[in-house]
Amino acid sequence: MKADGFLVPFGILEVKQKQFNVVYGNSRETSDFIVDCLEYWWQCRQKNYSHIKRLQIDLDNGPEIESCRTQFIKRIVEFSDEIQLPIELVYYPPYHSKYNPIEHCWGVLERHWNGALLTDWDAVCEWTKSMRWGGIAPNVYFLDREYHRGVRLKKKELKPYSQRLIRTPLIGQWSLAIQPHKIA
Repeated sequence: MKADGFLVPFGILEVKQKQFNVVYGNSRETSDFIVDCLEYWWQCRQKNYSHIKRLQIDLDNGPEIESCRTQFIKRIVEFSDEIQLPIELVYYPPYHSKYNPIEHCWGVLERHWNGALLTDWDAVCEWTKSMRWGGIAPNVYFLDREYHRGVRLKKKELKPYSQRLIRTPLIGQWSLAIQPHKIA
């Protein structure tokens, strides 16, 4: 019973719509993978949000998405520019995952496929699609790209990105906003 490969899940929960989205990758969970997942999700779902003026993303405190992670900051600022929306990043403090609604989605998914033989992509995809969150089936996506760990920017490279971050006083590492550069 040797695995031929592995899948890395990333979840996006649209809280008000109760829409759980799962993006699987076949490489590594990195800052680039996470922002690529957000970009892919946005391409698929933006028509549902043509009315919004800013995007708030609640995040756990994983190492790939920390507010001091250089590659993540670069990519999320570029994402804000791409979609032309301000983005607010709000981080749950360490050890507070029980308050993060997406963690409950993962628990439901794990219980749902408990004992299932997840032998290939089709099995994982179908089992994921057959679960329900708030009575709604999740959207399931797949990113077939290779991601490399350890991608970092030097201080000089990071400067134009970090200057665009608006950190909330007293809790700057837990809450920050990004204003997009306007496209002329």
